[in-house]
Amino acid sequence: MKKIIIIIVTSFALMMIACSKSNDSSSSSTDCSGTAKSFATDVNPIIQSFCATNSGCHASGSTNGPGALTTYQQVFNNRSAIRIAVANGSMPQNSSLSTSQKNAIICWIDNGAANN
Repeated sequence: MKKIIIIIVTSFALMMIACSKSNDSSSSSTDCSGTAKSFATDVNPIIQSFCATNSGCHASGSTNGPGALTTYQQVFNNRSAIRIAVANGSMPQNSSLSTSQKNAIICWIDNGAANN
């Protein structure tokens, strides 16, 4: 019985590692000096183009992760989870953000996530 449990746990752990993206940029620092990022101009276009693309991701009606990310309030309420997923490269799924796009989201969040 112990062997079966060990095999199941090991298999599950290996599957989780294999299914995750390997790009871990959460440990690198982000330079947020310069012009403050705007939700309307800098962040929302990225979210709408890469995250809120369909109900299978974070469009209206989504139940994935934090759910829909179509409004400022939805993004603001989930900013911590968004920051982690963007910084470690696990989101967006099936795509990647440029360093500039990642920095825009991270810096906007780190500077208070204003509705501007």
